This record gives sequence, C-alpha cells and structure tokens, in this order.
Amino acid sequence: MKAAAVTSPGMKPSYGEFQIPVKRDGLEVISVTAAALTNLTKGRASGSHYSADNQYPFVPGVDGVGTLDDGRRVYFAMPEAPFGAMAEQTLVDPRRIITLPDTLDDVAAAALANPGMSCLAALVERAHFLSSETVLINGATGAAGSVAVQIAKQLGAGKVIVTGRNAQELEALRPLGADVVIPFDLGPESAHGVEHFEQALTATFADGLDVVVDYPWGTSARTIIIAVAKAVEDAHPVRFIQVGEASREPVELPAVSLRSSAIQIMGSGLKSVPLPKLFDGIRQTFDFAAHGKLNLPTKAVPLSKVAESWEAPGKPRLVFTLR
Repeated sequence: MKAAAVTSPGMKPSYGEFQIPVKRDGLEVISVTAAALTNLTKGRASGSHYSADNQYPFVPGVDGVGTLDDGRRVYFAMPEAPFGAMAEQTLVDPRRIITLPDTLDDVAAAALANPGMSCLAALVERAHFLSSETVLINGATGAAGSVAVQIAKQLGAGKVIVTGRNAQELEALRPLGADVVIPFDLGPESAHGVEHFEQALTATFADGLDVVVDYPWGTSARTIIIAVAKAVEDAHPVRFIQVGEASREPVELPAVSLRSSAIQIMGSGLKSVPLPKLFDGIRQTFDFAAHGKLNLPTKAVPLSKVAESWEAPGKPRLVFTLR
C-alpha cells in the first residue's frame, strides 16, 4: 500500500510502499481518508516527543479519519505500530475509534480532533473549569489556541484573555470569543519586552484570573506566573495548565512566585489524562463542530506531497488526504 514512512531519526517521511496491515483478533483495519499534520505527530516522528518509541521504519500519524469494512465513517487514534494514520490503511484497537457525525466532513474532523481534545482535557479534566471563570490562553495565535478560545466560550467562560506574538492575529480572535488581547515581544532585540508584557498582565489580572492554558511555555509562561504572584488576589487559586512547548525554551522560576501565590501548575496530555477522558474530549469537539460552534481553517493536501509539506506552518491546519 501507499504510505508515508519514517526510516530513521531526524528524517522527514517519504512517500512510497509499506506493508499492508492485516486484521486480527481485537484490531480493526481502517481505510484512511484524512490525517492532520500536528505537533504531536511531528514530535513522535522525530523521536523528540516523550511518547515516541523510536522503532523504525514506521508510518507517522497519531490519529485520522477513515472507513471500516462496513462503510462506517470513523475517527481513530493511536494505531498499532508500525502503522500510523498517514497510509492508505492502518490497524486500530476498536476502543480507540469514534463514529463521526453525519454533518462533519472528514477533513474538518481530522483537523479539529487534536486541538479540541487537548483544550478540553486541559480545561475539563485538569483545571475542572467552571462556567463564568476567567481563562487566559497563552499562545492563542496557533491553531490549537484559536480552537481553545472557541471552546472556552462554549464552556461558559466569563472572560477569555489571549496572549501571543502577533498582535494582528490576536485581534482576529475577538469574533471567536477573545475579550482581552495582550500581544508580547519577548525576543532579545526587545529590551523592555518582558517588562511591558508583565505590566499588561498585572493590570489585567487585578480583575481576576482562574485558569491559564499554556501552549508555548518558555519566557511567556514564566512572565505569566510571576504576574499571577504579583497581581492575583491573595490565596486565590489559579490553575496553570501546561499543554505544549512551542517556544522550545526552558523555564527557571523564582521560588517566591510559588510561595507568594496559590498557583497550581500541572501538565495535560498523554499519560496525565486517562485515555477514555481524552476520547470524551474528542466526542465533545465533534459535537461542537457538527453544530457549527467550532471553526478552524484547513488546507487539504494529497499524502503524496508529504515530504515537501512536512514543515508547513500550523495555520491553516494541514490535512493529508488519501482519496
């Protein structure tokens, strides 16, 4: 069968022939129609993600959309190695399969599943988010961040604060539900960037903050934590949920920022949230999308273009198609 395959660490996938999966007890063969290019997929393919098993060769793609032998359209996740989502067929445990709503097309489902799941796991399972609470989405200009803004509003957020590098893209999130926009420039060329960001955060946090969903980590996350310690009401718990590491920057926190606040720092993702709960988040994402309550720009590309598309920007969300 045709597939994308990673043959060694650090190599991009190449399009070609790969062994055909064979149905066996407890596993289903799925004919794949669409698979999104996500940071998780790229991280596992490169061997840099903590969940990667680094066994080569293998087909990348942690999730996708396809059909079963009976013609049912399904979403699937975590195919059995060495098979992945970026192939004509893959092999999946039926417990990791969800039937798609009739009104949700394959490309949209493939694009929305991962960002929707990650946000809902962070807000619902880790933060135990409550209606009317104030949430900050750090790194909101990415695909996952824009979905998080929309989901926070669907969950009843009283106020959604968004932060990120691109002021214009942050402003574009207002129609999706962003109430407060705080751009930042934290590069070494900006002498007062961190100071200005902290001042803007401190002023905003004086009106209250309950939850932070953090996608970039790095300097922006550190500045937010310090601002929480300085501005949030004494002993008011702020749940800081760490979801991604787009900045690739380590964080060194001043100890006083933890002693002088009630901030609760925790991660959200594979192994920190039970798999059934992650799938609950995907089902809820599909329900929102099927009812027109989620929007994510996508770009469909044939899987045969995988090598030249592998480094495509995260927006619009790239989805490889196989039909």
